[in-house]
Amino acid sequence: MKTRHSKTPSQQCRYYEVDNIFEYMYETYINGNHSQLKILYKELRREARKEFIAFCFEMVSPQHRMQIMQAIV
Repeated sequence: MKTRHSKTPSQQCRYYEVDNIFEYMYETYINGNHSQLKILYKELRREARKEFIAFCFEMVSPQHRMQIMQAIV
């Protein structure tokens, strides 16, 4: 499968057939698919990556927040 790069959140939602790509990414991490989270993160545009980090600080529990940040770096 070809690697996807520089996609907007709405493009990712359509591609993965989900309502909210950031929630999908978080659920992917919770389900133990850490490498998939990193792939999904790298597919996003720079602005969307910042939005995902903001989502993590607003919606993700503190215990998972640091782990997610470490997984995507």
